[in-house]
Amino acid sequence: MGGWAFYANSGHPMPKPLLAGLVQGALSGAITYALKRTLDALRASLRRQLGWWLPPVIALASSLCLLNGAHWLASTPEILRTISVPYSVASLYAITYNFLMWRNDRR
Repeated sequence: MGGWAFYANSGHPMPKPLLAGLVQGALSGAITYALKRTLDALRASLRRQLGWWLPPVIALASSLCLLNGAHWLASTPEILRTISVPYSVASLYAITYNFLMWRNDRR
């Protein structure tokens, strides 16, 4: 996802695209690890009917805040374009993973 961030900011002078790519690359790895752990912990602690939808909502809201804040601090020029693809992929992963694990827990 660092490559995507570099591309999304490529219209701006260096080192802005490079910094955006480095920030996003580091965040992508950390967020993927944290998403799985957060989803597993929240799903285990919630009642059955909340466990399929609430963990992804909480994890993805935290992820969005972290992505937005980190890129704002790094002065990324195209924050929305930069985080749109990584956040979409993380959302798809979180929702799919959590639903499949929740369904398996019910059996």
